Amino acid sequence: MTDYTPPDTPLDLLYADHEILVVNKPAGLLSVPGKGAQLADCLIARLEVAYPQVLLVHRLDRDTSGVMVFALTAHAQRHLGLQFEKRYTKKTYLARVAGRLARKTGTIDLPLIVDWPNRPLQKVDHQAGKPALTEWRVMRASDAESRVQLYPRTGRSHQLRVHMLALGHPILGDPLYAPETAEAYPRMMLHALELRFRHPDGGAGVKFRAKPPF
Repeated sequence: MTDYTPPDTPLDLLYADHEILVVNKPAGLLSVPGKGAQLADCLIARLEVAYPQVLLVHRLDRDTSGVMVFALTAHAQRHLGLQFEKRYTKKTYLARVAGRLARKTGTIDLPLIVDWPNRPLQKVDHQAGKPALTEWRVMRASDAESRVQLYPRTGRSHQLRVHMLALGHPILGDPLYAPETAEAYPRMMLHALELRFRHPDGGAGVKFRAKPPF
């Protein structure tokens, strides 16, 4: 991991009620604390200042921005956790990737596993990898780069980053999987645009979006 200098920006709270918090996480901030005092600053720690009861439901990579939901009760944490586990949630990401994709839409079905000698990197492994499925749609493109929406149907670590790399179109600015592009971009060009789930109180479908910063 590169030197950790998290952004000193105010919390961008998208929604709050008696069960959940929905937040727009900035790029460069850990979702949860890392190992060591230098990695203590994170989104959940910042939320705890105003919401001491806040509970983790899922994570976004440090360099990814966008929509995250947190629970405020044990019931909400269980309810939401099960939705993520059972893949009932619907997630949409926006990314800028290298090059022009040959088609407008497609599906990447490549199993993933941790690359142990090079942790935290992940890799495609057809024998030992866990199933991972990503659908994609090109929004606009040039020869240099494409703007795509990504729809992960599974929730593997670094899934979108490894899948786009395997497709030959790595996410621009990715310090792990496209380090040759990292200096040319102020951040990794991946944003959690929209999250849909069932509200823990009553089960009604809800949708939250965070405007992309790029």
